[in-house]
Amino acid sequence: MDKKLVIIPTYNEKENIRAIIAAVLSLPGTFHVLVIDDGSPDGTAALVKDAQKENPETLHLLERSGKLGLGTAYLTGFRWALEHGYDYIFEMDADFSHNPQDLLRLHEACKDGGAHLAVGSRYCNGVSVIDWPISRIIMSYFASAYVRTVLGMRVYDTTAGFVCYRREVLETLDLDAVKMKGYGFQIEMKYSAWKLGFTIKEVPIVFTNRQKGTSKMSGGIFGEAFWGVMALKFRKITPSPRREQGES
Repeated sequence: MDKKLVIIPTYNEKENIRAIIAAVLSLPGTFHVLVIDDGSPDGTAALVKDAQKENPETLHLLERSGKLGLGTAYLTGFRWALEHGYDYIFEMDADFSHNPQDLLRLHEACKDGGAHLAVGSRYCNGVSVIDWPISRIIMSYFASAYVRTVLGMRVYDTTAGFVCYRREVLETLDLDAVKMKGYGFQIEMKYSAWKLGFTIKEVPIVFTNRQKGTSKMSGGIFGEAFWGVMALKFRKITPSPRREQGES
């Protein structure tokens, strides 16, 4: 049976963390969870540790000191997943904006649907977002349109943070070369995989705005993504040196 790991970065998610862990671990097919907590002062990590008592084999926690950025959290999780032999690695938010049931569809797209990277997409079938202000929908939608125009990558939801990677994708990408740390990180990862010849498949989802807790979005992440996309267009994307040397 393949090994599946869902990486969930957290900062002050005490209202959601126990429920999202339970929802993922209850799915058929045995999904493991890795929570990467950036020193949440609200006690998020303590709640994870308490949940680990009931799920010692399937629930894991990495604690970091301070807010080090979404991108660095996922990169830490990717390296941990590769070291521990996982076959499929997922990105997912802690706040139920991503429906845990859709993990099954992302996994299927990679395992049986021919995708190397499956994206839970808000925009491949129109706009599927609930409870976002219209200004935020417009900003997000046209950000992806901007990325498609500049980079030529035919992905409708380039900033999506609900993703499944086959192991070979993360082994091949040069994770040390990833530059963007905010939501531009999501664009950079997809673009790098696409440039290296991997197949990206978008799986339509319904994205629901968080009901509990506080959003971590800020204007600065859009600025990083805007200028970072311009830089990406002129960057040469190469495989990981370790991959070229035949190492895993």
